[in-house]
Amino acid sequence: MKLATIRTAVGTRAVKVDGDRLVDLGASDVGAFLALGNWQELAGSVDGPTYDAATADFAPLVPQPSKVVCVGLNYRNHIQEMGRELPRYPTLFSKFADTLVGAYDDIVRPGETDEFDWEVELAVVVGRQVRRATTDQAEAAIAGFTVFNDITCRDWQFRTREWLQGKNWDSTTPVGPYLVTPDELPGGVRPEVGVRLLVDGKVMQEDTTADLLFDPVALVEYVSTMVRLNPGDLIATGTPGGVGHARKPPQYLVGGETVVTEIDGVGRLENRVVKEGVTV
Repeated sequence: MKLATIRTAVGTRAVKVDGDRLVDLGASDVGAFLALGNWQELAGSVDGPTYDAATADFAPLVPQPSKVVCVGLNYRNHIQEMGRELPRYPTLFSKFADTLVGAYDDIVRPGETDEFDWEVELAVVVGRQVRRATTDQAEAAIAGFTVFNDITCRDWQFRTREWLQGKNWDSTTPVGPYLVTPDELPGGVRPEVGVRLLVDGKVMQEDTTADLLFDPVALVEYVSTMVRLNPGDLIATGTPGGVGHARKPPQYLVGGETVVTEIDGVGRLENRVVKEGVTV
């Protein structure tokens, strides 16, 4: 099953993919639909208005999640390229909802950075409220997965030992276009899928989620130990090697590039980088 949030003339709507049609699920967005509780049953019997998938305007998959938790240093090769040791525990930081944009929206490059970088990530979409989850509870809490590009201002990220200020710039983080349920993917709630990112057609990152140190189930367990996870919350599982900051010499997004972020079986983001305040 694939779900999405699209923009319409009357506001955003949660939809289910049915071939080349998108069927209205009767909720304002995917987060609101998941919060209904019996969303699998409802999605199976939905018969609402339909939209053309080819012309749909995709909003962020969950426009206003209660939290976006991100994991740093979770692919072995990325840890090595950054010159760090393998961590004992997940490295966590958060993003705010205002950073999120849709699958084909512009990525807004702020004028305050000279080191604007890309990061392809598989993101977990939480489907039910959970706290201090056991392994079984964590598995059951995963509604599905989506594509996430954790765009980062590296010069701001490394101003201090805390990463928050490098990760939370307005309208920089594409997420979507779909929530894909675990039954659609090899490995289910621990999917083993290829991830890649291209800048102007050149492959910059390519790996498989089999290289993750902490898999999605382990991350739901770990994060929910601290704080409850709610329907629609996102956990971005980290990025593989190939980021611009680690290249020799470093390479960054300056504006005008097209960034494609894709995960096999999950979806594809395509976003143009525009300088803040510049009309293209």
